[in-house]
Amino acid sequence: MAEIGLRPKMLVRDVMSSPVVTMDEDETSNKAAASMDMNGLGAVIVKNKTGQPIGIITERDIVKRIVAKNQKPDTVNAKDIMTTPLVTVEPEATIIDAARRMTRLDIRRLVVIYKGSLVGIITSRDILGVMPELLEIMHERSRIEGLVIDDELETAPLSGYCDNCEAYSEDLKERNGQNICDECRIELEQEK
Repeated sequence: MAEIGLRPKMLVRDVMSSPVVTMDEDETSNKAAASMDMNGLGAVIVKNKTGQPIGIITERDIVKRIVAKNQKPDTVNAKDIMTTPLVTVEPEATIIDAARRMTRLDIRRLVVIYKGSLVGIITSRDILGVMPELLEIMHERSRIEGLVIDDELETAPLSGYCDNCEAYSEDLKERNGQNICDECRIELEQEK
């Protein structure tokens, strides 16, 4: 695979965001919110006095631990609202392993650590962003390896409402840009 330019697995390092926005554990939570807003992020990493990452503050943390409790954001320190311990992943882990870990732990972010240092962050949105590319790689790989795909994804039946009669069907097929049920397909063929 590698000799033709297709790597068999996409890795965390391929899609992680780097550098990561961080803050000191003694800074106030309103600074975390301002940093997220200024950088268009949903989370910041909290570091201790030695510079080691020790926690994460997400938008949800701010809502649950400050807003919902009617706390004053400028009186609450980052260390008091951060989620800890950090859930980490190595940059050489596969995207699939990262996604499984997020799903199993019901989280949306993994901190990427390499040789004890913070090197990035990967989110569920990052993974969703590369899914079309992953599917294309899998499709191409199958073709190269001689597996028969036969464009099964495009001919597989769909469930939903027929674009012609608007009735629900579990066997819709695409015809001329519309999803059509069996009955409408038969009627359309008879009209020809």
